[in-house]
Amino acid sequence: MSARNIFGMIRNVSGIIRELEDSGMRIEVGDDFSLYRCYRNSCPGRGGLYPIFDTASSFIDETNGFWICGFNQNDELIHSQAVRLLDLSGITLGRHLNVHRHKYITPDSTPDPDLTFYEGPEALKSVTGLVGYCGDFWLPSRGLGGPRSQGATGLLSRLLFEILQHTWKTDFVFALVPKQLAIKGAHLRYGYSHCEPGKWVGPDQQVTDEDYLIWMNANDIENVLARDVQSLRTGNNQVSAVGASLTAINAKV
Repeated sequence: MSARNIFGMIRNVSGIIRELEDSGMRIEVGDDFSLYRCYRNSCPGRGGLYPIFDTASSFIDETNGFWICGFNQNDELIHSQAVRLLDLSGITLGRHLNVHRHKYITPDSTPDPDLTFYEGPEALKSVTGLVGYCGDFWLPSRGLGGPRSQGATGLLSRLLFEILQHTWKTDFVFALVPKQLAIKGAHLRYGYSHCEPGKWVGPDQQVTDEDYLIWMNANDIENVLARDVQSLRTGNNQVSAVGASLTAINAKV
């Protein structure tokens, strides 16, 4: 990586963290997924950690994953997201999801996970190589004042992309988003370039869950990182302090 690129990354990351801290969110980045599980378990009412990010089910450490957490002034968890590096050299994403489907299927969404498969997106045939899976993105109902309208979702996603791409130089990144979020343009808020309808099909050919595939290739990611970092402030409006009400954002992405 060139000195110019390193400087650009430092400037962008520090700017994002400063914006979020000014709004009341302290950011922590780590690669200890046992600690991440403890953080996740501290949030009452949230679903369990997906196996792909759980050290009890998957091998994940500093070599193939990291997480980002946000805390309020009371040190309460108010944001989480994680990324897992996948080496799909010689195989497609579609093949990977079929083999490792148990790590991606929403618990209790199908009568038989062994006979449930993901299908639909054309990108399942073309996504291969070094691939980042981004997931567990969450903001609670009590969070930054208007994070979706003010841009916190985009800033938090951008922070992950900055770290991910400068660490691993992936060929692709992808996430799975529930249909109800995807049809509202969630991929745009998260910063992804492509969004394709997808579904989990069960043993009797029934649709057990609908997850849209959102993804980017290396050029898409570079284009995202080349854009100026957006401020949480819009016009003369200032971001409200932590504690304002908003609709929860809780997705696989």
